[in-house]
Amino acid sequence: MKFINRISQFALFTVLLLLTGITGLEAQVSFKASAPSSVVQGEQFRLSYTLDKEGSELQLNSDLENFEVLFGPSVSKSYSRQTINGKTTSESSFTYTYILVAPKTGNFNIGPATVKVGGNKYKSNSLTVEVLPPDKSSQSQSNSGSSSDGSTIAPSKSNSSGGKVSANDVFIRAIISKNDVYEQEGFTVTFRLYTTLNVVNFGKIEFPEFEGFMVEEVPLPSNQQLKMERYNGRNYYTADLRKTLLFPQRSGKINIPSGKLEMVFSVPSGKKIETFFGSQEVMVDVAKSLVTNPVSINVKPLPNGKPENFSGGVGTFTFKSSISTTDTKANEPVTIKLEISGTGNLKLIQNPKIEFPSNFEVYDPTVNNNIQIATNGTTGTKVIEYLAIPRYEGNYTISSIEFSYFDLGSGTYKTLSSSTYDLKVAKADPSKVSSSNFINKKDVKVEEDIRFIKTKDPYFQSKSSYFVGSINYWLWYFIPLLLLILIYFLNRKQAKESANITLMRNKKANKVATKRLKIAEKYLKEGKKTPFYEEMLRAIWGYFSDKLSIPVASLSKDNVGAELSNKGIEENLIEKFMNILHSCEFAQYSPAESSKAMDDIYKETVEAIGEMENRFKKVETVKKQ
Repeated sequence: MKFINRISQFALFTVLLLLTGITGLEAQVSFKASAPSSVVQGEQFRLSYTLDKEGSELQLNSDLENFEVLFGPSVSKSYSRQTINGKTTSESSFTYTYILVAPKTGNFNIGPATVKVGGNKYKSNSLTVEVLPPDKSSQSQSNSGSSSDGSTIAPSKSNSSGGKVSANDVFIRAIISKNDVYEQEGFTVTFRLYTTLNVVNFGKIEFPEFEGFMVEEVPLPSNQQLKMERYNGRNYYTADLRKTLLFPQRSGKINIPSGKLEMVFSVPSGKKIETFFGSQEVMVDVAKSLVTNPVSINVKPLPNGKPENFSGGVGTFTFKSSISTTDTKANEPVTIKLEISGTGNLKLIQNPKIEFPSNFEVYDPTVNNNIQIATNGTTGTKVIEYLAIPRYEGNYTISSIEFSYFDLGSGTYKTLSSSTYDLKVAKADPSKVSSSNFINKKDVKVEEDIRFIKTKDPYFQSKSSYFVGSINYWLWYFIPLLLLILIYFLNRKQAKESANITLMRNKKANKVATKRLKIAEKYLKEGKKTPFYEEMLRAIWGYFSDKLSIPVASLSKDNVGAELSNKGIEENLIEKFMNILHSCEFAQYSPAESSKAMDDIYKETVEAIGEMENRFKKVETVKKQ
C-alpha cells in the first residue's frame, strides 16, 4: 500500500512539473507590433509583427480600415546561436511585414493582432500612428521609398544643393514646457533637432548654462529613433538631443542663452554621374554650425502669507506619519516616519520639524528618496525617519507634525497635519542598562564640584617607574637625529640628480607622456577629434624628445628611427611608432573619424610606450653589467 502511495505521489509530482514547464513555455512567447509613430499622407510605411515562435493564423484588427494594405504579409525568419561558458543557447524569430499607405490625415489606432502558437492564441500590443499632411513642395513628387524602420526616406524635398546646407532644412529648437512659472516650479527645456538631411557625424556640442536654476537631467534612450514632426508647414525628422528639468531659484525674468552644435550632413553636390543604373546625384559631407534659439522665462515670486513651518515645497503633495510604538521603556528607541509623496520639487523640500520632550535624546533624521523625473517636476516619495530615545519613565505627548507647501493647482498655501502621539514610557529594564548607554559627559549639567562617575576598573602605576632615564627616553633623542642625517644624504643625492637636466628629462619622459595621454583620453570620451589627435602627437613627440635628448623642433621620423636603432630598439617596435604617428597625422585632417578608430589608436599608443619603456630599461641593465 505504501509503495502504491509513493507511485501516486511521484506521478502527481511529474504532472505538476510538466504543467509548470508548459506554463513557463507559454509565458516566454513574445508577440510584438511595431510601426513608425508618424508618417506622411499618401506615402508607404511598414507595419511589422515579430514572434519568437513559429505561429499560424495571423489575424489583423479591423482598425486597419483607416489604411490601405498594399502588400503583405511577407514572412522572414532569423536565427541566432551563441555559446557562453560552455552553455549554448539559440533564438529564432518570425517577422510578418505589411506595406501600408495612409489616405487621410489624423491620429489612428491599430488594435492588437492575434496569432496561434501551439494551439494557444496570443495578442500583440496596440499602436498609434499620426498621419501628417504632405509638404506642398513634395505633393507633385512620387513616393521616395521607405527606410528600414518603416518611415519614409525623405519627408520633403531639400533646399540644400551645391554642397551647401539650407537653414530651413536643418535647425535646432529649444522647446520649453512652460514660460510662466512660480519659484521652485519645475518645467522642462528640450533641445530638438529638425532635419531633412542625413546626419553623418556630430562635432563640438556646447549647450547653454542654466544660471539661476537647479538642474535635473532627463535620461534619453541611447538607441533613439528619428521621429517625423510637422513644423511651419513642413515635415522634418526630429530627435531630442537633450532634455533638462529646471527649477527656478529666484523670481524675475531669467534668460536661457543660445547653445551651439556642430554637425556633418550629407547633401547633394549639384553634380550627377552616369552609372549602370542610370544618372545618380553625387553626395558630399558638409559641416554645419547650428545655434539654438534663446529663451526667456517669467518667474513669479511665491505669494505673501507663507506659513511659519513652510517647507519650501512647490507642487502637489500628500503627507502621512507613523510611529514605531507608543508603549516602550526608558533607553529604548522610538522611530517616527514621515512620508511626503506627490509631484514637485521633492528634493528641495526641508524636513518637517518634530517637537520632542526635553529628556528625549534625538538623532539626526535619515532621508530616503524614491524619486523619478517628470515633465513638471520630480514625482515619487520622500521618507524622513527620526530616531529618539526616552531616558526616563513617564507619560509624554508628541505634538501634531505639520507640513506646509504651495499648491500649484489652487495657487494657495496648504498645511497638512499628523495626529498627536501619546507615549507611555515604562521603567528601564535593569538587565539592558550598562555603561554603554547613550549618555555623554557633555549631557550631564551639574555644578563644578560634581564630576562624571567613572565606571571602568581603576588603573594603578608603581611609584618606582619613571620615564626619565629609561630606554624610551633616550630613543626620543637618537631617532630624530638619525632621521635628520638620513634626510640630509637623500637631499644631496636628489640635488645631484636634479642638476643633470638630461638625466631628469629621461627619467620623467614616461610620466610626462602619461599625463598627456590622460588629457587625450578625456578628449576621447568627449568625442573631440581634433584636440584628441593634437594631444596624442604631443605625447609621442614629447616622449621621444625627453628620452633621446633631442629638441622637439629638431625631431623627425628619420632621426628618431635612426637614434632608436642605435640604442638597440627592435625594428618592429620602431615601425609600430611610425605607423601610429602616420595614423594620427592623417586622421587629424580627415573629415570624419569614428570613435572606435580613436579608441584603437589610443590603446596602441599606450601599449607601444609601455613596450618602449621596458626595452630602454633592459638596454640600461645590460650596459651596467
